[in-house]
This record gives sequence, structure tokens and C-alpha cells, in this order.
Amino acid sequence: MQALEIIGENTLSGVINIGGAKNDIVSLMPAALLSDEACSIHNIPQIDDVNAILSIFTFLGVTYNRQEEQIVINNQSMENKPILENIAGKFRASYYFMGVLLTKFKSVEIALPGGCKIGSRPIDLHLKGFEALGAKIKYSKGQVNINAEELVGAEIYLDFPSVGATINIMFASVKASGKTIIDNAAREPEIVNVANFLIKMGAKISGAGTSTIIIEGVDYLRSATHEVIPDRIEAGTYLIMGALIGKELTINNIIPEHLNSLILKLQEIGAKLVINQDSITITAADYYKACDIYTAVYPGFPTDLQQPFLTLLTQCHGYAKIEENIYESRFQNATYLNEMGAKIKVEGHSAFVEGPSKLFGASVIATDLRAGACLVLAALIAKGTTIIIDIEHILRGYEKIVEKLSAVGANIKIIDYQG
Repeated sequence: MQALEIIGENTLSGVINIGGAKNDIVSLMPAALLSDEACSIHNIPQIDDVNAILSIFTFLGVTYNRQEEQIVINNQSMENKPILENIAGKFRASYYFMGVLLTKFKSVEIALPGGCKIGSRPIDLHLKGFEALGAKIKYSKGQVNINAEELVGAEIYLDFPSVGATINIMFASVKASGKTIIDNAAREPEIVNVANFLIKMGAKISGAGTSTIIIEGVDYLRSATHEVIPDRIEAGTYLIMGALIGKELTINNIIPEHLNSLILKLQEIGAKLVINQDSITITAADYYKACDIYTAVYPGFPTDLQQPFLTLLTQCHGYAKIEENIYESRFQNATYLNEMGAKIKVEGHSAFVEGPSKLFGASVIATDLRAGACLVLAALIAKGTTIIIDIEHILRGYEKIVEKLSAVGANIKIIDYQG
């Protein structure tokens, strides 16, 4: 198997350019299938989740022309086929094909989505939305069958402002007859961007980025060209890394306002940041004071940065608490941090950290994407060598991580591991 080998305690300096957002591209590519013409997407990140989407495209007969960071998608020959677990189970965002195929064909059969094991992450809100629009849901041997003679606009209240459900309901509503209102919608930047893509195609959507989104169904969606926004979670991870071991480390090609909750927490512990229009430069401080973190939906502190921030809290003076309010199984990384020398106690949905702690290299497991990022950060500051296995989770979401970190001074490489 492949593993990451990291030798720690190297100061990191230079510039890291942030790629397109994983959480954006996984919705933009399915969104392109809603068009009645070809669409083009730019700033494509080089991550494994993109390849997983392309495998579904190929299976459904969608043609595409991919050149580095650009892709042209043509769905004229797309077929409606059951998407089985061996395809849908590769990544979480396969559920976006539910809304897309339901709109295109009024019928979809798909296995339950895969992804990181960080909690139950049910899709009931997605299905509730489809039912409100007129669909009927059946389950059969791990597959979900969704059918609708006609999709009709409705007012839908989400019990939780789910990003996936908000986007999926938008997909199912853009060609539904009449008006759809999504109340308590998620507000993440990725939702705004996918809505803007659909609007370029001719969709009538207002309110994206607020808690109420209104969609007026249309009959035809034209060709459009759109760009993936910078990955705020990749950027946030590397900002935390800079706070740990950076020296004038610049994180470039970002939208600082998308990182506001993280920036405020970094400033609270004593980090010094130079914030520019599309970049932030950071140098590790000699002293950090502990702070508490409470994860919340956007614009609150993102759950996807909670795990990387846990590494930073092990280096802060005092006692800190992290309360995870989104996913119930997001402290699996704490076990491995403790094996490296941290002092973390997990109780239910909270983790309590005593710092600072000297960390030492060890053999650890990336149990999920952001846990893997947490362990990469820990390895970079640890004394000695750390081996991280199950790195497919990390490669799903961090574009060219080895190349980017090596370029700023990290001692990191992918190795064949037989342990």
C-alpha cells in the first residue's frame, strides 16, 4: 500500500497556490449535465473525487474533453442507468446525480453514497425535498429508486441547512413547473457558485447565499462557461500549517472572506497574519494561547477545519475545548495525535486539549480526509519520522499535496509501505 512519509521540524517558507474547491467541483460537474447544450468548467482541481465523477460520466455515456484545469462536458448521448455501489460508493457527492437524473429523466436508481466515515450523514433531507416536488421513493437492496411523473414546484423547509440537500433540491427544481422555495437553506459559498453556474445557463434562481432560495422552473438551459472557486478548506488547512511551522508562508489564490471564522480564531490565539485581496501571509508565533472551537454551518467555524485546528491546539498554552456540532464521529484523529504525544480527551461530541505538547513521529492512520490533514500537520511539527497510511482519503481532497508542501520546504514523499 501507499503511505506518506514525513520527517518533521522543517520550517516552511514560500508560496502555496490554492486550487479549485473540492466541495465546489463535485456539484458543478453534475450541474453541467442539466444543460441542454455543452458546458465548460475552469480551475478544475487535480483530485481523486474528480476522477470518480468522470467514471460516472463514462458509465452514463457523457462525453468530455479534459485538459489540465479545464473540462468541456457534453451530455447529448447521456443514458439513464442504475448507478451501483461500486461506482456511487467511491465518494459522498455521488448523491448529486439523484437531482440531475431526476430532472433529466424523471427517474433515477442509485446506490447510497460513499465517502468518509465521520458520522451517519443521512440523505433524508434530499429525499424529503424530492418528495415535496412530486417524486416517489423506494428502497431496494441498497439502492434508492426515485420516480416522478412530473416535478412541480413546492415550498420546502430543511430541518437542517444541509449543503448537499440544498444543491440537490436546486437541481431537481430548475426545470420543475412553477416556483420552488427552499427555506432554511445552506449558505455556503459553494452553493452561491453552483447557483451562478445555473443562472448562466438560464435558470431563474434568487437568494443563493441566504437562508431562502427561490427557483422558478424553466424549460431549457443553454451552454455556459464557469469557474471553480478557490478551495477554502485547503487554504484554511495550510493557514493552520503556517501558524504551526511557517515563516512568511503565503497562501495564494484565496477569497479571505470565505475564511473569516478561521482568521478570527487564528487572531484570537495570537497568530499574526498579513491579509491581502487574494492571499494571506503567516509566520509561526513563539506563543499561542488556547481557545475554544464550536463548529457550525457557514458562516460559522467549518467542521472540515476542526480536525486540522486540533493539531494547532496541541501547541497552544492552556486548556481548549472543541465542540463538534455537525458530525458525530469526527474525533478519530485524536487517538493518533495522543500516540504522537498530545494530551486530548474525547467525551461525546467534545474534545478537551491540554497544551502545549511535544509531538513525536509515529505510524498513524488517516481515517478520513480531514483527519488525514490533521495528521499531516502533526507530522510536520513532530520530531522524527511519521508514516501515514490510508492516504487515499487525503488524495481525494488535497490537490498535489506532496508537490505543494515539498516546494515550501517540507520533507514529505509517498512511499510503498508494507507494515
